[in-house]
This record gives sequence, structure tokens and C-alpha cells, in this order.
Amino acid sequence: MAIRVKIPRGRKGHFHLSDPLVRAALATFLVLAVGFFSAFAYFYIKYEKLIDQRMAGPIFANASKIFATPRVVAPGYKATREGIAGWMRAAGYTDAKDENGSRLGTYRLVSGGVEIRPGPESFANDAGALVRVEDGAISQISSLGRGGNLSSYTLEPVLVTGLFDAEQRAKRRIVTYDEIPPQLVQAVIAIEDRRFFQHSGINYWRFAQAALRNIESGRRAEGGSTLTMQIARGFFLTPEKKISRKLAEMMIAIQLEQRYAKQQIFEFYANHVNLGQRGSFAINGLGEAARAYFGKDIRDLDLAECALLAAMIQRPNYLSPYKHAERALARRNLVLEGMLEIGAITQEQEEKAKAMPLKLAPPNVEASEAPYFVDLVKDTLLDQFSEDQLNQGGLRVYTTLDPDLQKAASEAIDIGMKEVDDIVKKMRTRRVKGANGKVETKVLPGPIPQVALVAIDPDTGQVRALVGGRNYGFSQLDHAVAKRPTGSIFKPFVYAAAVNNALTGEQPVFTAVTPVDNTPTSFYYEDKVYEPRNYGDKYNEVVTTRFALEHSLNNATVRIAEQVGYAKVAQLAKDAGIASVQATPALALGSYDATPLDMAGAYTVFANGARSTPLMITSVRNVKGEVVQNYRTTRKPVLDPRVAYVMTNMMEAVICCGTAAGVRARGFDAPAAGKTGTSRDAWFAGYTTNLLTIVWVGFDDYSDLGIEGAKSAAPIWAEFMKRAVKLPAYRNTSSFTQPPGVVNLTLDKVTNRVATGGCPDDYDAAFIAGTEPRETCDQSPIVGFFKKIFGGDDGHKEPDVVSNRGEQHSSPPLETARADGTAQPARPKDQKKKGFFGRLFGVFSDDRDKKKQTKPPGPEPVAKKP
Repeated sequence: MAIRVKIPRGRKGHFHLSDPLVRAALATFLVLAVGFFSAFAYFYIKYEKLIDQRMAGPIFANASKIFATPRVVAPGYKATREGIAGWMRAAGYTDAKDENGSRLGTYRLVSGGVEIRPGPESFANDAGALVRVEDGAISQISSLGRGGNLSSYTLEPVLVTGLFDAEQRAKRRIVTYDEIPPQLVQAVIAIEDRRFFQHSGINYWRFAQAALRNIESGRRAEGGSTLTMQIARGFFLTPEKKISRKLAEMMIAIQLEQRYAKQQIFEFYANHVNLGQRGSFAINGLGEAARAYFGKDIRDLDLAECALLAAMIQRPNYLSPYKHAERALARRNLVLEGMLEIGAITQEQEEKAKAMPLKLAPPNVEASEAPYFVDLVKDTLLDQFSEDQLNQGGLRVYTTLDPDLQKAASEAIDIGMKEVDDIVKKMRTRRVKGANGKVETKVLPGPIPQVALVAIDPDTGQVRALVGGRNYGFSQLDHAVAKRPTGSIFKPFVYAAAVNNALTGEQPVFTAVTPVDNTPTSFYYEDKVYEPRNYGDKYNEVVTTRFALEHSLNNATVRIAEQVGYAKVAQLAKDAGIASVQATPALALGSYDATPLDMAGAYTVFANGARSTPLMITSVRNVKGEVVQNYRTTRKPVLDPRVAYVMTNMMEAVICCGTAAGVRARGFDAPAAGKTGTSRDAWFAGYTTNLLTIVWVGFDDYSDLGIEGAKSAAPIWAEFMKRAVKLPAYRNTSSFTQPPGVVNLTLDKVTNRVATGGCPDDYDAAFIAGTEPRETCDQSPIVGFFKKIFGGDDGHKEPDVVSNRGEQHSSPPLETARADGTAQPARPKDQKKKGFFGRLFGVFSDDRDKKKQTKPPGPEPVAKKP
């Protein structure tokens, strides 16, 4: 029998809409729901518009890119297949097997060589070539389009850097997702957001864990942000830590995940993330970081390097491998452990990568990015393009910079300036009494020595390397374009004007062996007195012009300038590009200002007779590779090639046996000519047949460096040139080519006459044809001895000098020169001859005045120093 139980229902079991509590609760819920969805809709639309605006144009500024000069290779060029392939990758080419081929071009490794096929946006845009390599050198280059062998081939220029916004001072190299190594993607995911490819923008579990830890610690230590949320914060919001901002991050992240694929989002992140500082620039993006920290294209990174970049994302300055290597190493290894945990790498890969040391590129911005050079390029471009065009237009600027030579310049400066610092420190070190009466050694404070180096092609004027200071991060002042007194590197212009008289027929005619008065002398000019002194107050009464230039003798140089004419010297210097020079005695010693870049252009007149204006840009092209503007070298004939060669020959003697002999002592042995310079600053100017380099060292406050150019600037020049001549493009140095109309003679060092077999101590010198000595030394030790004792005609006649106009005149006497290369003037006709004992024992004294003055007619001027 079934039993039914009836349960009574009271009012508490009934929920009717008529019930006021139910109705109030429902109303409250509806209000809250409407409010929530209204707010959600409002903020959704708000941030949707924000995203639309931010993504409407280019996501990242499409700044102009600065490219180096193309590398020209030829059979015999030292290279490997892998090295050529690496160059092409660095230049933006992709492997031919890559489905997403670069529009710049592709390369393919083949048996015994590399096949190169330029794309539509290539610099050369030709048919391409097959470069064959054998025994570490290029053996053959074949054209892929026209067929046949090529004598040379131009490789695509590599990217040096991108221009930057002057306000932000940040650099970025845009990369696509396909260009990012998979191991780098996995490294970032392992340490920053392991569920990136699974979540929809927000990792709720991780977010909750972070919130709990923050509550326990009592501070906001963790945010639990996903990569998508980091992009939301970096692209669209401020970095402030507020709950409202975190909610905005989440809202934007959800929308980004709805709009873009995971690969696109990671690409945004990879190009946006900040990875520290390099010099005075912020490093933005993984592409720029790969170049900054490893000197590599991002596609060439290994596992350990990928892990290090991923490790630095958390706190890039705190984890800088340059400043805090141990921290960076520990964090890198943590990334590797994370990659092992998610199955991205094997145990063996992890252990091998952990054992790798930090292989960092030298922390030298000047070596890799040439910032001073790039600043000058930008200044040049701003004359023709706006800031917007340069920062947003994606222009491709092809320059004259040689990356290998720029690196050599940076290395040489590092070595040379350490030596300068040591000398300066020694000069400032004093022994002083301390407060307790004890003698202490102290180094007096003072400015830091600065430096500039400019290297150009002497024929084209193309600037191959330029360093404007020792640390761009410390100072952006470009000393390569700062005007300073040129010192004695100006002196060759005085001597060139003097030698040029042989061609114009003007008097006096100067040659390498013309004697010049070098005694202390007062020079009067425009009611002022100019009294130069030789370095160390050392004087030879009469010297040859060659000796005067070799040893940078001030008095002799001013004497030559006076005889030639200050105006003529000044005009020659202005024609060479030294605009500030004035026609005064002070010009002879380089008292007027010029920049190192000016002097590099000016010295090209000695290298080839014509001034080649320094050039830094060869071509500007648009984003499609179409030419916007090409630039050409400006050449202006200044010196006759014969005069240029004679001057080069005299400056070879400066390096061989003069003030710059230390260049040879440092191991640089290629044919070269040069000149030291010392004023308050130190200079060295020198050149080979294919490279001309100026080095300047000094203080920013114009105080006296106190170190001559031979001990400061010249060693840097030598270190740089030693590296330069080892590079394929500059190793084929040769002797300077002698033009027609020049005569080379071997001269006796004692008499400065043509040497014979009886004059074993000799040297070579160049003369413009018709001005060379014709008499021989005819020297025999025994005969010479008895001639000096008994007197009589020694058979020597003063040579006649014939100008190019056919006029004959007697050259200044060259009789009896000293053994140190200085010329002893002949005895005046009215001077009493010495007798036997006088000649034997020297009992007669020299009545010559110890000091001479060159004085203009008219009243005695007031003695003043200019």
C-alpha cells in the first residue's frame, strides 16, 4: 500500500515576483548588469578606436637606413664561402631555399662557391654572379646573366644603422616573424609567457598567482602580464602601475588577440621590446639588440645568444652583460632551464649552451655604427630632406663608409688614447705635502684628451672611416668637424708654394737641397714683430729645405714663406680648402683654424695634385630602391703633378728620417708620406697611394696638450694604417707614381750633390726637371782631408738651375755641408782665407752674427707679438 506524504509549503519556500525583496534583488542585478555591459561597451569602443588610430599608419617609424659602401671583390680576394654568405645575409639577402625571399636578393651555397642573385630592390640590380672560392681566396667570378668571367663584382652594401628621432634617440631594426630564429621565440616564451600560444590575451591563472604574491608581500612586485598585455601597455598606455591601467591592458589585449594572429602579435613584441642602452641610444627590438650585443644579424644567433636576449627583457639595464656579466649569465641559464621544461630544447642542448661564455661584441659604438659619421650624413641630408622624410620615408642612404676600416679606426684610437692618457697622467702627477706633513703623490685634475680620425680615398675624396671622439655616449661633439689651429701639418703648403716657383719662373727657386737660414730671426709684418722659435730652441744656422721639413723647423719655414710671399702661400692653402688662412707670418706655422675633415680634403692636393672634396653619400633611394639622388666627387686641380710628387717625396723623408720616424718603429712599413703637427693640439697627416688619414688629439677647452704630434697623433695613425693595409681593399700599396718632368737623384748626404761610388752615405730626392743638382760629390776621404788642410780648388762648382722658361741663374751655394744633413754656406768672397794652421786647428773664429733680422724699409716699428 502506497503512502503519500504531503509537505506543507509555507511562505518562505515561495519566490514570487510580487515579493518586494525578489523584485529589489532582480532590479539591482539588472542595473549592475546594464552598468557593467554599458561600461564594457564604452571602454571596448574607446580602446577599439585607440587601436584603430595606433594601427592606422606604420606601427613603427620607417626611418631612413644608412648603408656602407659596397664591397668589391675580385679573383685573389681572400674569402670563404661562409664568409661571403654571411656578408650577403648581413646585407639583407636570404637563402634561395627560403620561401619568403628578400626583395634585395638571394644567395645559394653551391659546390666550391656562392651563387648571388640580386633582387629588384638591390643596390646593383644586375644579373648576379657565381663566385668560386678555392684555398681561402676567390678564384673566379662568372656572370649569371651575360655569361663569361668578370674581373670584379660588387656585393650588396650592408646596413650600418638607421637614422633616429632626435628627441627619442632610439634605434630599431625591424624584423619579421619569419626572420626570428625559432629558438629565440621559444626562449622569450619560456621566460615571459609560457602559455602565449594557448591563451586569448590573458593568463587568468598566472594573473591570480601574481595578485596573491603581491598581497602576501604587501607591494606590487608582479603583474602577471602576458606578452599581449605588455604590447597593450607599451603601444597604447602609460607604464604607471594602477588597477585601472591593468584593466585597460586586459581590454586591449583581448581585442588584439581577436584582430591579429599569434605570429603577428609576437612580431609586434619582438620589434617593440626595450633591451637597454648602447652609447647614447636606446636599443629597441630584438633585431637591434642582436646587432648591438653580438654584432650579428638576428637570423645568425645561436641558442646561448637567444637565451641571453630573452633573459634581458625583464630588466635590461640591471641585467646588462657588459656591466653585470654574472647577473646576465645566471638569468640566461634560467631561461635555458625554462626552455628545457617546456620541451623546446634537449638536456644536451641545455648543458652545452650553459657552458658557453658570454660572447659579446666589443662595446664600441664607434666601431660598428659610426655615430659621428652618421650624424654628419644626417646633417647633409637635412639640407635636402625634411625630418619627416628621414624619419618616416624609409629612404635608403648609401654612403662611402667602409665597416672594416671603421673598426680599424676605433681599435687604433683605443690603443693610442690609452698611451696619451698615460702620458697626460704622468705630466699631472706631483709630489706634494699632505695635511699631516707627509709627502704624497697626487694626480692633478684636468680635462680628458679627445681625438678625431678621418680616413679618405685620396683620389675620390670618399670618406672611408670617421671617428669624431673617443666615446659617443659621453660626448656627441664631433671633433672631426671642429676647427682647431692646424700646427705644423700646414707647413707642406709653404714648401709647395716654394717648389712651384720652378714652374712659374719666379724667384727664388726652391728645391729639396736649397739652403735656408734657420737662425733665430725677427720677422716684421704690418708694424708687428713675429719671432718664431724652433721646438726645444734648437737651431742649425743653415739647412736644406728638405731637412727643414723633415724636422719641422719653424724659423726656416717662416723664412721660406717670407721669400715666396705670404699671399702666395695663403692662396694655395685656400685653393686646397683651408678657408681661414690669412697672409701673415703666422700662417707658416699653422696658426689658423681648420677641421680634421678640411685637412683631409686639403692633403689630397699632395696625393694627386687636385683637391677632392670629402664625400660621404653616394646615393639616396626610396623604399622601392629607385634613385632619388646621386652624389659625385668634386675635384679641383690645385698643384701641378710634378710639384705634388716632389712634396710627397719630401714628406716620405719625414716618415723615413724626420719627426715621424716613430711610425716605422711601430711596424708600419708600407710606402707613405706624412707630416707631424704640434700647436696646443697634436696632429698627424699621412697617406699611401690609396688611403689618406688625418689624426687630431687635444683638449676641448683649448688648453695645451703638451705632447707633440709625433708622440700622440702619429702612433694612432700608425696603428690604424697597420690594420688598414691588411685589409684586401688597401693592402695593394705601392710606391708613388712619378709623373713626367720629375727627376729622381741619389745625393751625397755631406755635400747634397749627386752621389758617386766614392760617396757611400747617400739618400734619394726628387726634383722638377731642370732644377736638379748636376755636380757630383767627387769625395775621397784622403783627398778631402788634404784639400781641407792645404786648400785649393776642390773641383766643385756651384750648379746652375734652369727654370722651365729656359732662364739660367745661380743657385744658392751648397759648399761644405755638415754631416747631420744641414748645409754649410760657402765663404763670402771678402772673408779672409784661413791659412794652413788655421785650417788644421781651426784658430780662426766665425765672425757671422748670431742673430739676423729681416727688416722692411721705413721707421723702426714697435716690437709686438701678433
